[in-house]
Amino acid sequence: MSITERDKQYIWHPYTQMHTAADAIGIQRGKGTMLYGEDGKEYIDAVSSWWVNLHGHAHPYIAEAIARQARELEQVIFAGFSHEPAVRLAEMLLPHLPDNQARIFYSDNGSTAVEAALKMALQYFDNKGEKRRTFIAFRDAYHGDTFGSMSVSARGVFTQPFHSLLFDVAFVDTPTPGNEETCLQQFKKALGSGDIAGFIFEPLVLGSAGMLMYRPDILDQLIGLAQEQEVICIADEVFTGFGRTGKMFACDYLNHKPDIMCFSKGITGGFIPLGVTSSTQKIYEAFLSADKMKMLFHGHSYTANPLACAAAVASLEVFEQEKTAGKIEGIVESHKAFAESIAGNPKAGNVRQTGTIVAFDFTTEENNSYLNSIRDRLYDFYIESGIVLRPLGNTVYVLPPYCITETELQRVYEVIKASLAKF
Repeated sequence: MSITERDKQYIWHPYTQMHTAADAIGIQRGKGTMLYGEDGKEYIDAVSSWWVNLHGHAHPYIAEAIARQARELEQVIFAGFSHEPAVRLAEMLLPHLPDNQARIFYSDNGSTAVEAALKMALQYFDNKGEKRRTFIAFRDAYHGDTFGSMSVSARGVFTQPFHSLLFDVAFVDTPTPGNEETCLQQFKKALGSGDIAGFIFEPLVLGSAGMLMYRPDILDQLIGLAQEQEVICIADEVFTGFGRTGKMFACDYLNHKPDIMCFSKGITGGFIPLGVTSSTQKIYEAFLSADKMKMLFHGHSYTANPLACAAAVASLEVFEQEKTAGKIEGIVESHKAFAESIAGNPKAGNVRQTGTIVAFDFTTEENNSYLNSIRDRLYDFYIESGIVLRPLGNTVYVLPPYCITETELQRVYEVIKASLAKF
């Protein structure tokens, strides 16, 4: 039996209505930007396999680093023990972060990186004897699928079945063009409550909300206002990190520095799940005490898994070896040209681009929504054309691995233009 047939018997897929979904496509292997189906069909992976793949599929350097590590140490409890890949990754990652970041806490995915950050912020004040309990977040935010991360995310289709179980959050409008002043006033009002422990944000681009983009200047203002009241500012760079916005991290565009940062997705080059939460020394020291009740009560069985850390170290090394910054610049320029080429198309609304992300809203009679019916028709068209593009409702976006060639990029653009003509 094929992968597809066996999958249909046993597997429950994420974000998929299994009753109506088409059969899953069986993939046998990948190389570079390409995925190869068991039926012999080839696909350009134009969304980096849910935003995680940076350098291309089955990158030999990262694969060899994992294999080498597996022959030495595959896993060890990270409470009371340590190992070379975890320490080496911290040593390599911290110099890329804002200079106030001093400590690295490991977990195993983006949601848990955010959970750790939220608990750090709340317990920081609790350890100091202050009872701050509220977070500020953007109304369109998405920070993950665990309960804390859902709580600071938009109240929408992703969280609807669980609304009654989520904790209260002070939501403010996302400061997209036209909403900046409203957001600023709402933010000031929220700060006035005196109960704010943290401000969590996706810097510059809200991915799952439909690639909503906003200016660094307004985020700088918000962080500045928050830090005046010692509110802990948490940058969720799970999606935007490792070059997606053009710079290594989206926070590199800011003057104000976050207190806590969250990473996952591309951190291992797309090979193995890993979550990282970094913090300032000041936050770390608030947990140092002879009182064991002041330690951070958070952890995971696979915290700092050696294989995952080795993959992340190798991915950072590939950035240098392959001069990835230059590849990113090339994608940015190609995206700008593509965005200009479709900007006048009546079917392509709100064309926008930040770094290696280009997006637009496919104009339909329906409201912009994650459940917009155009999504399935576009997805099927792109797959039939040999391109992996997974629209967020009626939002079409391109987010390729950095190894993509100009020829491959132009093929992706051509298929998108064909969809604008067809639907």
